[in-house]
This record gives sequence, structure tokens and C-alpha cells, in this order.
Amino acid sequence: MESRQLGNTGLQLPALSFGASSLGQEFRQVDVGEAIDSVRVALDCGMTFIDTSPFYGRGMSEVLLGIALRGVPRDSYLLGTKLGRYSGTHFDFSAQRVVESVDISLERMGVEHLDICLCHDIEFVNMQQIVDETLPALRQVQAQGKVRFVGISGYPMKIFRFILDQTDLDVVLSYNHYHLQNTMFADLVPYLKSKGVGIMNAAPFCARLLTNAPLPPWHKATAEVRETVSRAAQLCTDRGVDIAKLALQFSIANRDMTTCIAGSANPQRIRQWADWAAEPLDEQLLSEVQAILAPIHNWFYIEGRPENNDEPAN
Repeated sequence: MESRQLGNTGLQLPALSFGASSLGQEFRQVDVGEAIDSVRVALDCGMTFIDTSPFYGRGMSEVLLGIALRGVPRDSYLLGTKLGRYSGTHFDFSAQRVVESVDISLERMGVEHLDICLCHDIEFVNMQQIVDETLPALRQVQAQGKVRFVGISGYPMKIFRFILDQTDLDVVLSYNHYHLQNTMFADLVPYLKSKGVGIMNAAPFCARLLTNAPLPPWHKATAEVRETVSRAAQLCTDRGVDIAKLALQFSIANRDMTTCIAGSANPQRIRQWADWAAEPLDEQLLSEVQAILAPIHNWFYIEGRPENNDEPAN
């Protein structure tokens, strides 16, 4: 697996990383044994950065990771988790909870330090608190050696400039904003590079939208978006290609994105992703699919507080 440097951190991340949200049953009920095997298979395939959160399965993802990582040398993988979001409606970015959350995550996963810790989905709260309280508290935890690098994650593009215009970050993580249908995150790359920030991308399949699997009930894609993507998927099928393969290859092809995080609790699927990552991108098919998706290019939805979201394109 190709590795790339993450901003100024000195960390080398694989082009494709393992997202552990599926271990928390965010998409379907999972078999515990299969979920644990998925972690080991991901590591075997070179997906040596693992991304999770206490939000995923309300702690289940971190607990299962703790079991899966027993006996695995700590220097053989990089581990990142988040803090601040603990359920669909429970957010706590207070300084006290920062300290508690990091300690709980370390205990759940059976490790002594995190390589990366992110403030999770900050668009749901008053973002000034992140600047004034949350990040200073997280920097203190970093100084204690429990966390190596800190940053933020979320959906709207607006959140990254809001924070970085006021304070420093080591890394950022965006999801659902750099894939076949939406490339808004790429527009932010020059700004992020000017700040020396490590750039991580997640969700190359846009929560199954860019696959042939059924969408989860909470997916916000409109009828037009679903129908348009369905036509693109059918074109791929007619060419003997799974649209998920094209989606994965497209997302990891952009080297400005240090890593692309994808998650599954299916070991066979993870092996398939690793195989796809090693194969060349079909540029002709990509061009045809992008033409189909052009009418919905950069479509996005509202997440969190309205004032924290991006303005729709004219």
C-alpha cells in the first residue's frame, strides 16, 4: 500500500485507511467475530491507519477495536479517534469532557496514546467554543503525551476556515466531500496547505450512494441524486465494473488527500478494496461517469446548525 506524508506531522499514512464506524453498526448489524477479523485483515492489507470515534455505536467501535488490537504491536499501526459527539443529539466539547473522553477512549482500546484526536462534527455546536475551550484543553492533553496530533472533523467546508483563521491545527478530516459526485474539499486544499495542515478524506462511497448496496435509512440523498447515481452505476455495470471500484480509485488518486478512509465490517470487502487500490483507474469510464453526474456535481445537504453550513451554489 502506498504511503503519504500527513502535512507537517511526520506521520506516514497509507493511501487507503480503515474506518471503524461499521464496527459500531452504523450501517447494519454486524457479527462480532467478523468485525474483529476485519481489523486484522485491514492491517494485513496495509491499511495501517485506523479511524474511529466514541460516537460509532456509542462506544462499541472503540471496544471492539480494543479486542481486535490485543497482541498487535502498537508501533505497527496508527490510531485516531474523536471527541465531542457521543450520540445523535449529545454533544459536549467542554474542557472537562475533553480530558475524560481521551482517557475513556484509551481505556476502551487498550492503548497508552492516540496518534490523532479530532473534535467530531463541530458544525452541531457554537464553533467558537472549539477555538476558545476545546482545542486549548486538547492541546494540554497533547502536552501530556496522550495524543500526538489534534484537529477537527465535520461535514461543511465552512468549518475548516472558521477554525484555522483563528488557531492552528495539525490535521483535518472531511467526509462526503471528495468523491465521484462531490469534489468541494479539493477546492480547500490550497488554503489547507498554506496552513501546513494534514489533509484526510473519508467516505469515498458517500455512505453507500456510490455503490450497488441499498442506502441506509438515514441517507439524505434526494430522489434526483439517487436516480442520477443509479444511471452512473448502471453504466459501470454494463462495462463490467462495480461503481464502488471506480469511486474508491478516484478518491485515492488525488495525492493532495493524504489518505482516504473507508470502513466495513466485512473482511472480504476490505481485501477487495485493497486489490482495487492497486489497480489502474479507468480514465475513459471515469470521464463518462462524471458526465452523467455533472447535473448533481457538488450537491450537498445541511448538517448541524444552519449558520455553520455552506452557502448553496447559484
